[in-house]
Amino acid sequence: MNTMSLPRFLLGPRPTFLSAFTLALLATTLPAQSRWVYPGPHGKLVYAHTSKGDRMADFSYAGYEGGGVALPTVPTTVTVSPSGADDTAAIQKAIDQVSALPIVNGFRGAVELAPGSFHCVQTLTISASGVVLRGSGNGKDGNTIVMTGAPHLALHIAGQIERKYSGPTIPITDPYVPFGTTTIHVADAGKLHPGDTIRIRKPVTPAWIHFMGMDDLQRPSRQEHWIGADHLDTLRRIVAIDDNTLTLDVPLMDCYDAQFFDGAQAEVHKVELSGQLSHVGIENLRIVAPKRSIAFGDPSFDGLVIDDTADSWVRSVAFEETTEGVRINNGSLRITFLECDVTQHVSVTSAAKPTQFAVNGTQILFDRCTGSGNETFYVATEAREQGPVVVLHCRFQGDGSIEPHQRWSTGLLVDNCEVRGGNIEMVNRGEMGSGHGWTIGWAIAWNSSANEIAMNIPPGSAIWSIGNRGAETNPPFPGFDNRFHARLASAIIESPGKPVQPQSLYLEQLRERLGDQALKSIGY
Repeated sequence: MNTMSLPRFLLGPRPTFLSAFTLALLATTLPAQSRWVYPGPHGKLVYAHTSKGDRMADFSYAGYEGGGVALPTVPTTVTVSPSGADDTAAIQKAIDQVSALPIVNGFRGAVELAPGSFHCVQTLTISASGVVLRGSGNGKDGNTIVMTGAPHLALHIAGQIERKYSGPTIPITDPYVPFGTTTIHVADAGKLHPGDTIRIRKPVTPAWIHFMGMDDLQRPSRQEHWIGADHLDTLRRIVAIDDNTLTLDVPLMDCYDAQFFDGAQAEVHKVELSGQLSHVGIENLRIVAPKRSIAFGDPSFDGLVIDDTADSWVRSVAFEETTEGVRINNGSLRITFLECDVTQHVSVTSAAKPTQFAVNGTQILFDRCTGSGNETFYVATEAREQGPVVVLHCRFQGDGSIEPHQRWSTGLLVDNCEVRGGNIEMVNRGEMGSGHGWTIGWAIAWNSSANEIAMNIPPGSAIWSIGNRGAETNPPFPGFDNRFHARLASAIIESPGKPVQPQSLYLEQLRERLGDQALKSIGY
């Protein structure tokens, strides 16, 4: 037991005189805690490190404006009422009208839908910053967008990012960059400045793929390629420079080990971004698709796609019977989903499953969201993306799963979530799909519950299962045609069946970084 966690009256000059009965009583009444991160004696979290310097990262940067910022209420500019016929053109006209207005304090205005049902046969698109589409509620007394006509996407937030690189590529000189760090060392920072955005590139080499055990995937008549790229990229902003040491705005969510680079180098490159939307909101809507059973890949009615968008939100939006609920691309960041719901009553009939919340962006927060349905992924990270991605106080029901899906994303925190009837899985998917392999690294399930907590630990990385309730399992490497390879290393498991302190890792990290007001701002 760590005596620093004992009540103050038990801390004295002779703590070794505590009776065995008292120690046993304390063990059952004091909150459990992880050795990897726990509340210290002065109200600050204490972190343990691996031998290489990795530590649990600060995930509190996920969400709108980087976390801890209240979602705004934007005044209504245009109101649209239902016509009883196809309302697509009327709603799109209102969106375009607001999109043409000047931006004032970050926003142009809101399009508000009056109570009632709106019928839409085509996608509604927002392609300008500072625009909000708001309904009058996602319940029976609010309004509903009823998807009619041929299968289509209901809503599209459509940024189109362009990246312009300038200056030289600059090698990172650290032999090892640990997970969770905000500092890196480069060969020459002379042409970089605080405020610059940089692309950080990690080489994907045969040596690293072999180390990960991903160089012998096999399937008859189908190419197996796992990563499918020769590098992994993430963007960060420089907040300080000291000689050739760069301090970054958000912790890195992967490690960079030069021993596997095969003569290549991790590097940074200054980049300027344009075409990315910001300050877009979708709120208080109900979107209903036709109730039908299809095979995955057939034309479908989907809910929302967010492309190349930053500092935006989706609040109190319900999706019903959409095949895919929400999809976020890898050019999107700092987005909050608050109290959104995806309900599916009809399962997809094929082996491939749809996803209710599919994530390919970074600094994404799902807060108090819900979902129900069978044969589905409730939340899934996709390929080659660094977080942080946080799933906080979310509740799902059915035999689906929270499950990273493919090809080495990193930096996922599942915090105080419940999957009633389903699983939380952070595993090697092996030869499933077209060789999904290691789906996730450097991820945490914290004080959550599910029927099964299935987790493997990748080479050179860590997966933590801490304070969770459910059967802890370590599935084998799945091969083609129900073959199974040797068993894999199990996740780091602590306090199974008993929650630990802090109750929420994300909220405590946010409080420590920005203060109590940050929690109040996001509704805690």
